[in-house]
Amino acid sequence: MQQISVSPVFVGRGSEITELTDALRRAGTGSPQAVLIGGEAGVGKTRLLEEFLQRAADRGAVTSLGSCLEVGAEGLPYAPLAAALRRLHRSLGTEFEAAAAGSEGHLARLLSEFGEADGEPNDEYGRARLFEHTARLFERLGAERTLVLAVEDLHWSDRSTRELLAFLVRTLHRSRVLLIATYRSDDLHRRHPLRPFLAELERLRTVQRLELARFDRREVAAQLAGILGTAAPDRQLVDRIHRRSEGNPFFVEELATAFHDGCGAGLTDSLRDILLVRVEGLEEETQRVVRIAAEGGSHVEHALLAAVLDDDEEALIEALRSAVGANILRPDSEGEGYRFRHALVREAVSDDLLPGERHRINRKFALAVEAQPQLLSSDALPARLANYWYHAHDPARALPTALDAARAARRRNAFAEQLGMLERALELWDMVSEDVLAHTLRPYDWAETYPPGSCDHNAADEECSRIQLEDVLAEAVVAARRCGDRERGLSLAKRGLRLVDETVHPVRAAWFRINRARMLGSLRRSGDEEEIGHALRLVEQLPPSAVQAEVLALGAGSAMLKKPGVEHLELAERAIRIAEEVGAHSVEVHARMTLAGLRYDVHGDAEGGLTELAGAVERARRLGVPDLLLRGINNLASMQRGLGRAEAAVRLAREGLEFADGNGLLRNIGTILTGNLVEALTDLGRVREAAEVLAACELTSLSGTHAEFLDRMRGELALLQGDLPTAATMLAQARSANRVGQVQHSVPISRLAVRLAALGGRPLEARAELLAALAEGGRLGHESDVYPLLTEAAGVEADTRGLPEAEAGRAGALAAIAAAADRLRPRAPLHHGWARLLEAELARAAGADDPGQWTAAVEALRPTGLPYPLALALLRAGEAEVQAGRREAGAELLREAAELAAVRDDRMLGAQVAGLAERAGLSLAPAERAAAVPAQAVSVGDSFNLTPRERDVLRLLARGWTNRQIAEELYISPKTASVHVSNILGKLAVGGRGEAAALAHRLRLFPDDLAPSGR
Repeated sequence: MQQISVSPVFVGRGSEITELTDALRRAGTGSPQAVLIGGEAGVGKTRLLEEFLQRAADRGAVTSLGSCLEVGAEGLPYAPLAAALRRLHRSLGTEFEAAAAGSEGHLARLLSEFGEADGEPNDEYGRARLFEHTARLFERLGAERTLVLAVEDLHWSDRSTRELLAFLVRTLHRSRVLLIATYRSDDLHRRHPLRPFLAELERLRTVQRLELARFDRREVAAQLAGILGTAAPDRQLVDRIHRRSEGNPFFVEELATAFHDGCGAGLTDSLRDILLVRVEGLEEETQRVVRIAAEGGSHVEHALLAAVLDDDEEALIEALRSAVGANILRPDSEGEGYRFRHALVREAVSDDLLPGERHRINRKFALAVEAQPQLLSSDALPARLANYWYHAHDPARALPTALDAARAARRRNAFAEQLGMLERALELWDMVSEDVLAHTLRPYDWAETYPPGSCDHNAADEECSRIQLEDVLAEAVVAARRCGDRERGLSLAKRGLRLVDETVHPVRAAWFRINRARMLGSLRRSGDEEEIGHALRLVEQLPPSAVQAEVLALGAGSAMLKKPGVEHLELAERAIRIAEEVGAHSVEVHARMTLAGLRYDVHGDAEGGLTELAGAVERARRLGVPDLLLRGINNLASMQRGLGRAEAAVRLAREGLEFADGNGLLRNIGTILTGNLVEALTDLGRVREAAEVLAACELTSLSGTHAEFLDRMRGELALLQGDLPTAATMLAQARSANRVGQVQHSVPISRLAVRLAALGGRPLEARAELLAALAEGGRLGHESDVYPLLTEAAGVEADTRGLPEAEAGRAGALAAIAAAADRLRPRAPLHHGWARLLEAELARAAGADDPGQWTAAVEALRPTGLPYPLALALLRAGEAEVQAGRREAGAELLREAAELAAVRDDRMLGAQVAGLAERAGLSLAPAERAAAVPAQAVSVGDSFNLTPRERDVLRLLARGWTNRQIAEELYISPKTASVHVSNILGKLAVGGRGEAAALAHRLRLFPDDLAPSGR
């Protein structure tokens, strides 16, 4: 390990070393850890890290260190991680290459030693794949021995580095990896981008945050003893240095060195003087080298420094030797360059330069790099050169290099850094001459379907070959959207629209409009439909173009999620024809996938929609665009499940998850694919398997825009187990995440809310939930979601028939259910089965159902092979048979219902079946009785204003107990029990004890006590 501080002894930090050692031990057991170390400048973060890394290496761990570079504009994406990987590559050699096997093309974006990056698109999905393959590399490296990866100076980190680090912290599982990062806490102003990053990570269980305090007097004395080489430094000297340094170890070293050199008495209290005093004690030539090195960055290569100074090599070596000997500079670990021993010294030296002097030095660096590009690594070259010209205050050279750096950042999927450089270009644009704009700038790079060269297709414009300001804005809009800064993207797109005359360049204007629409939708704001409508009007009469096809496809896709009609289906078909004509293959496949959904929704053509979608999936396979293929597989799985073909949906969802995992997209689209898999497994009754998938999903930290899907499924599974509190918690989380209110999520969420309220004995709340769902504007939803919602809501109304409190509004609720049912069109056997079940429930709610209706529902649902709707139909059919006096036929139906409930592990439905059988005196043998449902705190009082004591009495009354039995059980007098019973009858508005007991059973007010028991 290299020495990076003056004091030869390591002082204090016992608790911090213990914390780090414990984290290393936990990581060694296969539980990845992360430690964030904060502290003011000079407090000893680097020295602590140096000491710990040495101890970790002594224990057999592999260690690697990377430092963030202070270059401005966040222009060096992934710099510390690239440096750490490079060191690992050098130290591990073939072992490192074996761990990277299969990922070289992706990792080449981080480490140029892997050769050329693969040819995949530079989009947010490519960035996700880069992150996934990086995590996979660290997992492989940490499979057999502990890997410690340290990053210094995180306060200077670029956004891409922060996001990749956060990704690693969240996603590394079952690997022996310890991540450590240091940062200056005193640099974190209120809006510093590191603040939310730290707050987000600190919530994670595997992340610790340490804050280094200053030394106390005893520790300062120990530090001085080591520096001065004495066992007991002078007490007055200790007091003085402790007072003036305020316990900051770096200042202690500076003051101790000044004392040792005999100049302590002349020092001022100015921090700047403390930092510069040792520099000013150097020879003039050495000071000149140090001043120039300060402008080279936090790290400067020896060859670059030599080229800038253009001095005699021996003289340069001598000056550098003096600076290193004075502990101003130190060689880097590769021996190829230098960095200041402490960043505060570099800052003080740089700030001490005159403005013109600073500009001149940066110009020298820029010219040297342009003359010999090999002086810098290829990944650092574009951003470093752009920063040198920017700080040289030469806009004519800074603008083209900023544009070049932005393009280089895009190719590494570093979209935040691309945006920073593009915004710098926008800042410089008006500072340069027309000649610079015409002859020195790179061509337009790439912004999806944006028309190249700033020209609409077929336009004869002599300026088509040069990049224009609106082109830079288009690149910046895409960069902002891909790095997640949609607010900034909106602003940039608005600026682009101000520049573009839509009467002259309607295609370009339409492109900015649809990008505004996308970002408005992502931000959950209104206005997206207006932007799409405006874009449609702009391209309507134009010649075919990729933008025109994209506008039409987006218009059709937006309508599909709201209220689609025949006109939107025609829109998608036009988009396909135009995309085919102009060769916009990805747009074409997107439009075909939209067309498939519209055929299903608008024409009710289920088989035609499936065929179209399957064909689009095969086209996506041939195109080799992973995110496009995954969209198709996901939509196909969802459509198959909606048609009742849950087995096919399971196969497709598993295929999608496997493909997403192999292509680094699991954490982008994995959430909705997992949701589709869990939902299909639940439909099939494979509930334990579904729960295992959800548990595995939590371990892999899937995230995305469909968190409401997984929360809702967790609520569904909890409800099956009778765990009403957990189901309610998951329902609240799902609703909070479903701010957009997409029907694919909002209708099933409403269904869960209706069931939860009904099972909790809150029928009026269940009714309110239904009416709120039906009152929402736009499309109602797919039949596979809406039929169950309407059927279960009708069941609640049937259960509350005769309850005076529920009578008001009851007719309106039933009418709303019937009207919604009339709007549905059954397209598959499953839908027809649900329709028969709904008809029977509506008849039961009117007191007019008959066994034949329930039998029809059972027979319609049998071919689907799905246990839940069939079990529900069997329960109702069994009840109808018993009421008709056909007890044995009823018992047979109830036995089958109990078996299906057990297969599905549906304890709530199983308890209903068992309760009905026991009340009717029927045996469910040979089928096993469903497991008892754990007691729940049902809010009966909320529905009927019952006191806690009245709830206790009602529970026993529902069991058929007498007043005396109730009194003995509750330790009250029979007279008091009688008073409670009278109050209960009045509040329930019923005529007697039997009617009260029947009402309690029908409303399932006590789910754990559905079966009566006498005494």
